[in-house]
Amino acid sequence: MALSSSVHLVLVFLTTEVTLSTGSNECVARNFGHGSVVCECNSTHCDSVGSVTLHPLGQFSSYLSSRTGSRLEAGGGAVQGNSTGEGLRLTIVPYQKYQKIRGFGGAMTDAAAINILSLSAGAQDQLLRQYFSPEGIGYSVVRVPMASCDFSTRLYTYADTPGDYNLDNFTLAPEDIKMKIPLLQRAQALSPVPLSLLASAWSAPAWMKTNGALIGKGSLKGQPGGKEHKSWAQYYIRFLEEYAKYNLTFWALTTGNEPSAGHITNYSFQALGFTPEEQRDWVALDLGPALHASSHPHTHVLILDDNRLLLPHWAKVVLSDIHAGKYIHGVAVHWYLDSLVPAEISLGVTHHLFPEYYLFGTEACSGFSPLDRGVKLGGWDRAEHYARDIIEDLNHYVVGWTDWNLALDQTGGPNWVKNFVDSPIIVDAKRDVFYKQPHFYSIAHFSKFLLEGSQRVGVLANQHTDLEYTAFIRPDGSVVLVVLNRSSTVIQFEVWDPAVGYISSTVPDHSLLTLAWNTQ
Repeated sequence: MALSSSVHLVLVFLTTEVTLSTGSNECVARNFGHGSVVCECNSTHCDSVGSVTLHPLGQFSSYLSSRTGSRLEAGGGAVQGNSTGEGLRLTIVPYQKYQKIRGFGGAMTDAAAINILSLSAGAQDQLLRQYFSPEGIGYSVVRVPMASCDFSTRLYTYADTPGDYNLDNFTLAPEDIKMKIPLLQRAQALSPVPLSLLASAWSAPAWMKTNGALIGKGSLKGQPGGKEHKSWAQYYIRFLEEYAKYNLTFWALTTGNEPSAGHITNYSFQALGFTPEEQRDWVALDLGPALHASSHPHTHVLILDDNRLLLPHWAKVVLSDIHAGKYIHGVAVHWYLDSLVPAEISLGVTHHLFPEYYLFGTEACSGFSPLDRGVKLGGWDRAEHYARDIIEDLNHYVVGWTDWNLALDQTGGPNWVKNFVDSPIIVDAKRDVFYKQPHFYSIAHFSKFLLEGSQRVGVLANQHTDLEYTAFIRPDGSVVLVVLNRSSTVIQFEVWDPAVGYISSTVPDHSLLTLAWNTQ
């Protein structure tokens, strides 16, 4: 049968291969017809920017990714003593100091683990290196679901025996022991820094809940301080203890994934409903005291773990209470529905009301919208969406940003409820390859360069510009400026750092640019 023109076009895209230079290794670029390219990796080859060493004082380094195919393309030049006379000037204001970076990362879901382990040993190692090794993109945070979520192949918790209030039958799942834990251990072995593990639970066991099910509208039975609430707090402690047996300790835990979802009628995923008042009282009466009395008293507690449109109200209810507040370290936010509420009204106001608590991004993914669903290989618009959100978050006091699944298959799964989405890495197990999406590099422009302890500083533009930007001083005193150009025009500009001089630069249309330079 003759191929239709559309199918023929797809086949042409599938076989298009271009080599792009990206530092120490080259990108094997493939075009699937979604506006830009992916970089294909296998067991023996994967592009990498390598370990980044900045040019000496008086020079600057640059890294460019673009819709036309650049992927962390390295460059640089000399810092000038005088202004270049460009119309647009971005001035670094080092005495305007804001939050310090905690880290960037993604989630080791059951689905991510399944996909990584579907590859050969060599390709698995390549994939983990892309995220966690010194030549990778600097991930230091890994979110770990406690038991199943929609990105699992089945529904389960660690304590499914009805009435087991003492959690005598609590046990980790095969998904933990055979998949997630070994991969986390391998990631830690590759990483030059201790990984910050972050635990989030989707649902309590069904027998603890008002609806008797893991999914749908339901919350814990009884009241905070009651036996179900105390057992649920102990469930968290047991999880920490079991993972610690494998030498995996958690930097933080959240009070539960998207508590607002558990109040939605006919909600089809795992969920556990909490109002802010219930969450406040559960932390004050149950979770906080249990954690404090456990062998993991220094594990951070992050509230909310839901969309930022719930702020600042949620934070006001929980953090204004001294009994709950003393156990809490931060507020976790998801990026869904960000367009519905300005960052200043949600993140900014929350920070100004409660500056002692940090803001941390715990989930984001492309392809969740019904209008733009699933995997889109080479979709540059998604890279821009990521970069824009990260810049906006960083400019509103967020200290870290965590992507969702570390890897998915070509359908955007597996997902037991078929809630297929996109991921920075897409695995093709049949060919034993994986594809690094444009938004993989989008995250890299931040995660590779904004090391833990980097502090955001002020940036002033001398005129209106379409550019979006954020600047940080790293612990060694070097400066990093990330610039996003979502417009269709090339924009010339200069950077003035009073400590060193002027940098002349150009950012192509639809591109992302990281500039970095030493100040001493």
